[in-house]
Amino acid sequence: MRLHDINKVLYRKRLNRIIVACIIALAAGSLAISQLLILLFPDESGSHFHWNFIGVLVTAISIGLLLNKYRYSEFMTEVVYVWELKKALNKINRKMPQIKLAAQQGNVDALITLQYCYAGSRQLWQLDDNTITMEELAIHQAELDGLATQYNLRLNANDYNEGMLKKF
Repeated sequence: MRLHDINKVLYRKRLNRIIVACIIALAAGSLAISQLLILLFPDESGSHFHWNFIGVLVTAISIGLLLNKYRYSEFMTEVVYVWELKKALNKINRKMPQIKLAAQQGNVDALITLQYCYAGSRQLWQLDDNTITMEELAIHQAELDGLATQYNLRLNANDYNEGMLKKF
């Protein structure tokens, strides 16, 4: 996955709309389904936990299917980009100790992977206004820049591909 700039204002606006729509759909859908099931299959004991659970489950699955169906629509472009970026960064973070060790030894793929991870993290944190850990990221980036200089490399985050992770 390649990194590219996205409009922060548009991303936040669309993400908020999607979140609100999902919350409303979950509340309304689960209530409607559970009430219908309770009406059709009443329980004399008064416990309708299983019908409520089924209502929430069916609605959550429906919302997931709808989000997946419309993931390639223009409205979802920025939000899906961020979801995919988070997924890619999670895969990298699971292998971070091995990647950092390989980077210390001059492994080019490890160095490129770290460059991608740091650039992607910086972009995510700026989109979400999470600037608390930016100083720590700057320290890690400086260490990576030092390694790149030591091994006489020029790192580009867009040279990263997911296949590089298979080596770690």
